[in-house]
Amino acid sequence: MDPRYPIGKWIKPEIIDKDVVNQWIEDIKKLPIELGKILDNTVTKDLHKQYREGSWNLIQIIHHLADSHMNAYIRHKLCVTVDCPTINPYPEQIWAELEDVSILPIEVSLQILEGLHLRWFTFLKSLSDEDLMREFIHPDHGKRINLQESIGMYSWHGRHHLDHIKLALMS
Repeated sequence: MDPRYPIGKWIKPEIIDKDVVNQWIEDIKKLPIELGKILDNTVTKDLHKQYREGSWNLIQIIHHLADSHMNAYIRHKLCVTVDCPTINPYPEQIWAELEDVSILPIEVSLQILEGLHLRWFTFLKSLSDEDLMREFIHPDHGKRINLQESIGMYSWHGRHHLDHIKLALMS
């Protein structure tokens, strides 16, 4: 197993049906709960652990999840309300090293994720089949991405980092 991709790299399924999308939306809903289970009884010193040498520590991963998923929520709302918007990428590596990440406790981002994921889940459940086919342009990828594919990518993203956290706590 490659510790950089403990659940494998994101691969878009050839067929994405309503059941697959609904499972991805459930994954998004459950992320804060799963994080809470994994982090329950974690001591502060363990938050500085890395899942592999040179990787982000648990503090950075948790704050990154909040940063990334806030961006995703906004991207998804733009996708439904603006005709094929070009989204703004952000320099996640630099964001992971900013002062708010280094000085604020993880509880701040855990609270963000709890409220954000409830909003995001509620929004995603309200979408029609036509909404799920809407697209946005990601300038870093140089292509159009439809909403249902993006939902899958963020389902994967949450599970990917949950496994990073598990790996770090096992070390």
